[in-house]
Amino acid sequence: MLAPDFLGGVVEGFYGQAWTHEQRLHLFERMAAVGLNTYFYAPKNDLKHRTLWREPYTDAELRPLGDLVRACSERGINFIYGLSPGLDIHFSDAAERERIETRFRQMQQLGVRHFALLFDDLPGNLSEADRQAYPTLAAAQCDVTNAIHGWWREQEAGARFLFCPTPYCDRMDGTQLGGEGYLDTVGELLHAEIDVLWTGPEIVSTEIPVDSIERLTQRLRRRPVIWDNLFADDYDFSRCFCGPYSGRPLELRQALRGILINPNNEYPLNFVPLRTFAEYLHAEGEWRPRERYLKAVADWLPSYKTVIQPLALEDLTLLCDCFYLPRQEGPEAAAFLALVERLLAEPVDQRGTDYERFVALNSQVQALFERLTELNDRELFNAWSRRAWELKEELQVLAMVLAGKKAGYDIEKPGMLDQHHSGIFRRGFLTRLKQFVVLDSNGAVRVRPRP
Repeated sequence: MLAPDFLGGVVEGFYGQAWTHEQRLHLFERMAAVGLNTYFYAPKNDLKHRTLWREPYTDAELRPLGDLVRACSERGINFIYGLSPGLDIHFSDAAERERIETRFRQMQQLGVRHFALLFDDLPGNLSEADRQAYPTLAAAQCDVTNAIHGWWREQEAGARFLFCPTPYCDRMDGTQLGGEGYLDTVGELLHAEIDVLWTGPEIVSTEIPVDSIERLTQRLRRRPVIWDNLFADDYDFSRCFCGPYSGRPLELRQALRGILINPNNEYPLNFVPLRTFAEYLHAEGEWRPRERYLKAVADWLPSYKTVIQPLALEDLTLLCDCFYLPRQEGPEAAAFLALVERLLAEPVDQRGTDYERFVALNSQVQALFERLTELNDRELFNAWSRRAWELKEELQVLAMVLAGKKAGYDIEKPGMLDQHHSGIFRRGFLTRLKQFVVLDSNGAVRVRPRP
């Protein structure tokens, strides 16, 4: 069981289409079932969360929010409301603080006790009036946040109040985003009761070492709360992440005030991330991510009932391995990639059984796609459809290339891929833009020569 003051749960903080009302209610049921205690409302899709933060919600907008707050309360889940005023706030204008208070009063009437002010993903500039009033951006943000926190603490003693800094990972801090000494200023000026959000070494952190958090804690003068983007896919809509919660040692929990995962935009694809994350928070002894992943995939399988032929567990495992984690394929997908690489590199007479293995795997994926189209759960199919379609199409291309190579054909001959017409498949403006620059695994840039 989580400690009462440890925030363990989900932040809906991604860019793109927000989850539906029904999906959020379903999420709360799942969270309560697996022992998570916090939902953080901060969807960028809500215009009044960020762009129109000064405008109060209408009664029609408040009603569904009130339903969410009540649903969380009934299940013992903290509801945190986040507001992101940093795009254009005038820090030295007292009227701006009153507008924040007005918004928080609206949410208070719905039963909200916990709040957050977010200053992430901003240009990091101060107006001329604010530069006259404050020595730094960090000082301006802390002044407003402290004032709102002090006002709220008089009404709700003991409520949680969170702050997201402009540099919210080690890399941003290293480039002095927000100004020199930003985090040290926050540590000095921000009220000690206010939690600070952090994503780790990177915006999307493969690993979060304990010692990196200990160094941050010294500077902030408090343990942070992790806003974990491990499963976030709003930066690349051709991907999703169905792998296990990993790269975080169990000892990390003791160095933090909480962990909140910001998961896939596609709500139905978050079963494995949510399950394994909850198990991580409650785990004792050794944490084995792959073992917990395989169990979670097996538990997810009943959701894949179809109108004709059921999906096999090995098919679902392969699919999830292909959409695993940001910098890691699952073992089966990694082996698949190695197989294709060998087939493309080796002469025909050195392939052995590799080609037959590829044919079998390709047939498995093609049949898997057909099974997905037959899912009873259409939301689940819609969440997978574009990614699964691209997977099976790319494998069809490889199958034709490898079959041609095996038969001794010139695979570069025009018309080799007659099922994928020129100007249609792998084309379009965005694809052509991507062809100009190649990024390697270390972030190095290579300009692709013009053909």
